[in-house]
Amino acid sequence: MDFINIAKQRFSVRSYTDQTVEKEKLDKILEAAHVAPTAANLQPVHLIVVQSEEGLAKIGQGANLYGAPLAIIVCADHEKAWVRPFDKKQTGDIDTSILTDHMMLQATELGLGSVWICYFKPDVISREFGLPDNLEPVNILAVGYSDEEAADPKRHSKMRIPVSQLVSYENL
Repeated sequence: MDFINIAKQRFSVRSYTDQTVEKEKLDKILEAAHVAPTAANLQPVHLIVVQSEEGLAKIGQGANLYGAPLAIIVCADHEKAWVRPFDKKQTGDIDTSILTDHMMLQATELGLGSVWICYFKPDVISREFGLPDNLEPVNILAVGYSDEEAADPKRHSKMRIPVSQLVSYENL
């Protein structure tokens, strides 16, 4: 499958079967994160893979995982993130976003569903997983076998703004 088709097939899954994600598939998802680019290649990210009932219950105190059997807490390491010198913008959020996107697309290619969760209580996640002050949980990626009907890959032409509104070109 080519990239654009994978991207069109990916959709946010909010209902999962209880089937465990195989280690081989998890390893490929983590490899996709590993090869993702980060600003200045500083790699200011840390992933916490959660599969146990106890760990998933800890996340459940601060987030809805929609019954996913696997969650990956994606953290930015503020001690390692590159800072743009002109305005002091730190790139931890950007770097974690790139890794998360890579993992979502890899999961799709492997026949798995995922949803990027940003609606969660970071203080609860930090406390429950004993995160040090330099690690900020930015998002949680829920992964598993979808219990939903797949979204129509042609939906983007109806659900997205037209490319003509998305893009502008410089006037030469």
